Amino acid sequence: MLIQKYLYMLGMVTHGCLRIHDYLYFQVLSPGDIRYIFTATPAKDFGGIFHTRYEQIHLVPAEPPEACGELNNGFFIQDQIALVERGGCSFLSKTRVVQEHGGRAVIISDNAVDNDSFYVEMIQDSTQRTADIPALFLLGRDGYMIRRSLEQHGLPWAIISIPVNVTSIPTFELLQPPWTFW
Repeated sequence: MLIQKYLYMLGMVTHGCLRIHDYLYFQVLSPGDIRYIFTATPAKDFGGIFHTRYEQIHLVPAEPPEACGELNNGFFIQDQIALVERGGCSFLSKTRVVQEHGGRAVIISDNAVDNDSFYVEMIQDSTQRTADIPALFLLGRDGYMIRRSLEQHGLPWAIISIPVNVTSIPTFELLQPPWTFW
């Protein structure tokens, strides 16, 4: 069981069968009450990949949260990573909005705040458009907890490190969100 949990954490076990699955990890560095390593899944058939590791970059919640049009805080998203909520338009549309505002990547959290285990596969919409920045899906509970912490502290963004290589971290040192099963 311990080996299966470790392989699951590495993204190699899903639904009881052994297979390679894409997971990307990021760590919230600030605020301290959510200083955990979070798991996200990349979009299946659109968006770019991370060519650079960002040691400290802002994770800026989009305003409005669904990011289906012009962003009120687009200036703060430029050269940073946007945190967006699912709903209102396609995953690709959200990614393109963030890209048009100069964002380096987008993390789209599920709008079901109680979702702490089901990853949605983000796929191309039927428009044949493209996006160049990385797009990641985050569990709803994780997105909610990040946004809630920022609101409680009165902060406009979190500081994160992305991507994080969890294979180089001993399992007993992984700072996992206590509300999420790994």
